[in-house]
Amino acid sequence: MQGARAGHLAMLTFSLLVAGSFALGALAANEITPTALNAVRFWIATIIIGIAALATTGLPRSAAAALWRYVALAGFFTTYFVLMFEGLKTAPPVSAAAVFTLTPILTAGFGYILLRQILTRRMALALTIGALGALWVIFRADVQAMLRFEVGQGEVIYFWGCVAHAVYTPLVRKLNRGEPAVVFTFGTLLAGAVMLTFWGWADIQATDWGALPGIVWITILYTAIFASAATFTLLQFATLRLPSSKVMAYTYLTPSWVIVWDLALGGTPPPALVLGGLGLTVVALVLLLRD
Repeated sequence: MQGARAGHLAMLTFSLLVAGSFALGALAANEITPTALNAVRFWIATIIIGIAALATTGLPRSAAAALWRYVALAGFFTTYFVLMFEGLKTAPPVSAAAVFTLTPILTAGFGYILLRQILTRRMALALTIGALGALWVIFRADVQAMLRFEVGQGEVIYFWGCVAHAVYTPLVRKLNRGEPAVVFTFGTLLAGAVMLTFWGWADIQATDWGALPGIVWITILYTAIFASAATFTLLQFATLRLPSSKVMAYTYLTPSWVIVWDLALGGTPPPALVLGGLGLTVVALVLLLRD
């Protein structure tokens, strides 16, 4: 499978894997600092992707040209992950996932600025519908809270992480010079791991690693293998085959997947009114994916 179809399949898998990081992250967020958790998960993901690169395409010298590209990309994506776990300390997983669905409309703006990708009227309508659905979930279907703009602190923190994610997506396409996705991912992960280690060194030293609950290690391994190594590769693979707005359209599936994850982990379903907002995000996804 090649071309656009392969890109769509990659992003469908991406949305499912990302949803798991919300459900598990909410259980672990208050047990360890975001920088310490992400530093470890980035190093694990770097090793996995490095081995995968050596076993497939190799690591050509040409990929080392302009190392600043990896630093720039890592700066945005590490910011995203740190703010995500900081936000999950107080934001419910479904609500945080709804904030994530605001990323496509942000990505469309940055896609125009960086790549001059044009937003059609239908795509603008879809992004607006998706944003309304996301806001309905974020405010927990409370019209009065929406009118007063009562947003939780965790959702606000995570929103700024989503802004960083929205810059990252079109920036991948702009900075890639023909390197395979796995090689480009390795460079970004390595730069991110080094940055997080320096940034969070005090937190890493202060963490009692032997006393951490099991859910923290499950979250670290899941986010390293599936929500870092796999999703980095899937996102960069899809970004090179699809417009940025279509790539990020799949984020509209994330809240629905989070509900599935929560139920699987023993959680309770959200109120029926909240499900209406999720329905709007699915409508937005369908509109964005049409040619």
